[in-house]
Amino acid sequence: MNSPKWLDRILYPFQHHTFQLEAGQMHYIDEGSGAPVVFVHGTPTWSFVWRQQVKSLSRSYRCIAPDHLGFGLSDKPAGFAYTPEAHAENLEALIAHLQLKDITLVVHDFGGPIGLRYALRHPENVKKLVVLNTWMWSLHEEKQLMKISQFMSGGIGQLLYRQGNFSVRFLLPKGYYQRKHLTKDIHQHYLRPLATSSDRLGTWRFAVALHEANPYFEQLWQQREKLRSIPMLLIWGEKDSLLPLHWLDKWKQTYPEAKVVQLKAGHFLQDESGGEVSEALRRFLA
Repeated sequence: MNSPKWLDRILYPFQHHTFQLEAGQMHYIDEGSGAPVVFVHGTPTWSFVWRQQVKSLSRSYRCIAPDHLGFGLSDKPAGFAYTPEAHAENLEALIAHLQLKDITLVVHDFGGPIGLRYALRHPENVKKLVVLNTWMWSLHEEKQLMKISQFMSGGIGQLLYRQGNFSVRFLLPKGYYQRKHLTKDIHQHYLRPLATSSDRLGTWRFAVALHEANPYFEQLWQQREKLRSIPMLLIWGEKDSLLPLHWLDKWKQTYPEAKVVQLKAGHFLQDESGGEVSEALRRFLA
């Protein structure tokens, strides 16, 4: 595929790859060689959010970062379900297509309940896990979050997301502890893939999924023992204003053997503390 004109090839110098799914074409990057590291993004980001880590680690590892359908440079089909489970099926299909073995799985935001399902289904093929500001359990006890998600599932919420691009214009900047890291140029790289109302269906469906997908999240959590034997690194932006800090405590209590790196960064720590995230990954992989 050709690069869109708005894409800065210095910021994102990677070769484009595509994988044809039943619902549409998935874009992904595949850089470097060596042991495979699979990066799974959340909302409203795309593989661009991992650019600093891919640039750094692809010198020694094979780095694969897909764009979920509805995000980044992937297709945005109107008929796709856009549930975390449907995205998880697509990720599993891509990993099988690329015949990746003994992978390190790196997950962030909605990438957690998407990517970790692969680890639960194929623990024998996951060598290491890296978890950044995400979850893998039902959110029904997070009352405020549930109220917001239920509101967003209605007509006004859909209007905010589909017409107002609420996710990128409001939530994304709120997710930075130091807003200076979200420069105008970088912000444009999150805005441009979601330029029209039809492009934003995926971001809205994720807002709805925070409450609708609770049975799926709970199903994952019930299998959490399967991950206990996989070495885990928790990299957490402790100044996250979108997800509560006590979620990190839940990870630590569940997996006390996990290594923990806490950074003075917000939710989008890959952008904000890119070098520190890359270094933590490099040490863990080594």
